[in-house]
Amino acid sequence: MVHRAWDMLRAKPRASLGAVIVLAYLGMALFAPWVAGKDPLAQDLSLALNGPRLGAWFGNDEYGRDLFSRIAFGTRLSFVIGAAATLIALACGGTLGMAAGYLGGWFDTLAMRVIDVMLAFPSFLLALGIVSILGPGILNVVIAIGIFSIPPFSRMARASALAVVNLDYVETARGLGAGQWQIMRRHVIPNSISPLIVLSTLRMATAIITAAGLSFLGLGAQPPAPEWGSMLSAGREYIRVAPHIVTVPGLAIMFLVLGLNLLGDGLRDVLDPRLRQ
Repeated sequence: MVHRAWDMLRAKPRASLGAVIVLAYLGMALFAPWVAGKDPLAQDLSLALNGPRLGAWFGNDEYGRDLFSRIAFGTRLSFVIGAAATLIALACGGTLGMAAGYLGGWFDTLAMRVIDVMLAFPSFLLALGIVSILGPGILNVVIAIGIFSIPPFSRMARASALAVVNLDYVETARGLGAGQWQIMRRHVIPNSISPLIVLSTLRMATAIITAAGLSFLGLGAQPPAPEWGSMLSAGREYIRVAPHIVTVPGLAIMFLVLGLNLLGDGLRDVLDPRLRQ
């Protein structure tokens, strides 16, 4: 099954490109010390604002730190923040949505009204408000992004559960005396998880952009951490004399988000049986 899905994914050029981009970033994140070759925090003011050249492929920032090393180690931070926030949203939102869709009644009504209240706030402003209350820092950014990402997962999980809950095999299991948890575990969750996997890929891209935005405003990762958003914020003062300081982290964000979106679209085509046919 996995081998067949991989073959179908490779047959789609855009999805293959997305997978290659994401794998390249993931490899950079996992092997950052060996890929970078330099300390991302090491300063050398004699190299400040130097442009790209042999031995310093992306140039140096305002403190003479190697930008390639900072981008490589920043990839780790972006993946950690994006993956952790998405897992929080998937666990909380997916559980709430599936329970609401399967149980129905007053629990469904109450859960969806709570989700409607959360959707009334713009996502970035909600994350901004949460981080403002909790204080700046990577952990608080993860919590904030995870919370504002719950509604999409809840709605998707509820819709998937409603599509499965009245099918014949679920009714048969219920008639044979299977309990609610057993039906959820053996029938509802396995047959509702595919859309959530696709949504996780797409929401991870949103989480990375939001984390970069919060760091740009000074509410995310704090200097001298090599986080792409904070690098953009620090480099904007030198955009005229050293445009590479903002161009490099901006392109890093753009290509990673592009790869995640292309991969998500490809997974949607592979995992959705209607599109697969």
